[in-house]
Amino acid sequence: MPAVRAENLYKVFGRRAAAAVEALSDGRHRDEIADLGVTAAVIDTSFEVEPGEIFVVMGLSGSGKSTLIRMLNGLLPPTSGTVEIDGTDITGLKKAELRKVRSEKVSMVFQHFALFPHRPVVENAAYALEVRGVPREERRAKALEALELVGLKDWEDKLPGQLSGGMQQRVGLARALAADTDIILMDEAFSALDPLIRRDMQTQLLELQASLGKTIVFITHDLNEAMRLGDRICVLRDGRVAQIGTAQEILDHPANDYVATFTEDVDRTRVLTASSVMVPAAHSAAPTDTPRAVLRAMREQGSDFCFVLDSDEHLLGAVSADDAEAAQKDGASDIAEAVKPVDETTAPSTVVADLFAAAARSERPLAVVDADARMLGVIPRAALLDGLAMEGSSS
Repeated sequence: MPAVRAENLYKVFGRRAAAAVEALSDGRHRDEIADLGVTAAVIDTSFEVEPGEIFVVMGLSGSGKSTLIRMLNGLLPPTSGTVEIDGTDITGLKKAELRKVRSEKVSMVFQHFALFPHRPVVENAAYALEVRGVPREERRAKALEALELVGLKDWEDKLPGQLSGGMQQRVGLARALAADTDIILMDEAFSALDPLIRRDMQTQLLELQASLGKTIVFITHDLNEAMRLGDRICVLRDGRVAQIGTAQEILDHPANDYVATFTEDVDRTRVLTASSVMVPAAHSAAPTDTPRAVLRAMREQGSDFCFVLDSDEHLLGAVSADDAEAAQKDGASDIAEAVKPVDETTAPSTVVADLFAAAARSERPLAVVDADARMLGVIPRAALLDGLAMEGSSS
C-alpha cells in the first residue's frame, strides 16, 4: 500500500471553484478561465509515494507545489479529489481526526525553520511531542536523540538566535525526526540556505534516509537538488503534472519540450550514477580455478588481470597475470592464494562526479559492488567518458 496517494487533486481558490474544476477537467488551461475570477493552483494531479521513498515535487514559482504539499497533510482542503495517508482518505476526516493523523503520521519541515525564538533548541525539537502530550522527560530524551542524529549534540540549551541558518534548519529536521512519524513533508526546506550549507544538508538527509527509511515528500524549485535527492521526481507546470520518473528517466526521456528545456542545464555528473555507466565485467575467475585456466582466460580477453568472485558473485579481490604465472610455477592447484584485495570499489548509487578521482587512481576498471559486496559491474575509464559523452549529446 502506498504511504501517500493523491488522486485527481484540484485546488482552486475563488467562489466559482466548482465551475473552474469542470472547465479544467475538460482540458482548458488555467489562463483560459480567468473570466471566472478564480486561481487554479493544482489541477488534476495524481501520484503515489511508496514507503521509504524520497518523492520530490519540483517546479517553478507558481507551479502549485507548495499548495500541493499543504493538501497532503490537510492544511488545505482540496477543491476536488482525494489524499490518502496509509490508506486513509484524510479529505473526509473531521478536525480532531485530521489532527491525530498530523500528530502521529505526518511531520513537516518548513523553509523558514518556524522555530520558537524564546525556547531552547531541545524544546523546539520536542515541540511536536509536547503537543501530543508526551511526558516531559520522555520527549526531552527523544529530542536529544534526534538532535544527535542531525549533528547538534551539546547544542540543546542554546536559543535559535545563537545558531547559524544551517543549524536552525537542522533543528527543524530534528523536530520532525523526534515526532517519529513515518512520513515527512519538506517544503523548500533548504532553499533559504547558502549553497555550501545546502549541499551539506542534502548529504545529511540522504545519510539519515539510508538509516531511518522515512517516506519523504520534498518540495523544491531547484532541479539539481531534485535530481540529487529524489528516488522519483514529479515535475509540475502551471498546476499540472508534466512528468513523473526517476532522474535518469527524466533526463533520457523527457515527456515534452518543456521538460527537455528544463533539464538542459542540469549538471549530469551530479545526477548520473555508477549504475548508469557501468558495464559487465569482461571476465572473472572463481577462487577454485587453476592458475593455468585463469591465464588462458586473460589471454583470450587481452587482459592482464581479472576479478575473482565466489559462487554468489561476492568480490573477493583481483589477480594479475604476473601473480597467476607465479602461482602456476609454484604448482598451486587453484588461484585463491594469488588473489589480492581490490583497493577501489564503488557503490551503484555513487554519482559520476565522485568517480573521477577513484578512476584516476586505479589502473584497473572500478568494481561496482552492492552493500553485500556482490559485484554488479565495472567502470573502465573509457566507459566513464563514453557514458558522459552519450548523455551530454542527448541534451
